[in-house]
Amino acid sequence: MKWLLKELSDYKDQPLSVSEDMNLSEDIMSRYSKYVISADDDIHVEAHVFSENGDAIVNAQVTGKIVVPSSRSLDPVELPLDFSINEVYVDTEARLKKREEEDEAAFIVDDDGVIDFNKSVADNIILQIPMHILSPEEIRTDKMPKGNDWEVISEDDLVDEEANDKKVDPRLAKLKNFFNDDNNQ
Repeated sequence: MKWLLKELSDYKDQPLSVSEDMNLSEDIMSRYSKYVISADDDIHVEAHVFSENGDAIVNAQVTGKIVVPSSRSLDPVELPLDFSINEVYVDTEARLKKREEEDEAAFIVDDDGVIDFNKSVADNIILQIPMHILSPEEIRTDKMPKGNDWEVISEDDLVDEEANDKKVDPRLAKLKNFFNDDNNQ
C-alpha cells in the first residue's frame, strides 16, 4: 500500500477504505530475521485513510500470524496478530511538531510525498512481538532447557541456591572471625 500525500487530499469528507492481503514475509525476513522465523504470506489489512488540513490520517486493523523463537528455548512459536495502527503523515517539520505535541504517532513523508504503508505495517508487526514468549509445551510443563554442564534455572531456584550457599559449614564457622581477632592484637 503506497499513497501520494497530495492524492489523499481528495478524501476530506469520505475516507479512502482499503481491504488488502499483503505479502510482507520477504520484507519482514530481510529486515528483522533476528526476531522472526517466518511470516504469514497473507497479512490482512483493513485501512481507512482521510485528509485533515493537508495531513493524512491512517487508521488500520492488521490480522495474520508470524512465527517467532521462544525466549527460553528458541523453539518456533506461532504468534497470532490482531492489532490496530493509528498514524498521521505530514509534509513539514512544523506540522510534525504540532502532531507530536498532541501525542499522535506522526511521521514526515519523504521528498516525493509517498507514504509507504507496507513498511509501517511491517514495523508495527515487529512491535507486537512480546519480550517473553513461550511455546505451549514450555507453558504446560515449565521445563527449562539444559545441556552438558549447563542448565537454565528459574529466578526462584536461583534465590534458593543463593540462600543455601550463604549457610556456612558449622565446622568452619569459627574461622569467620579468625582475622578479626588477629587485627585486634
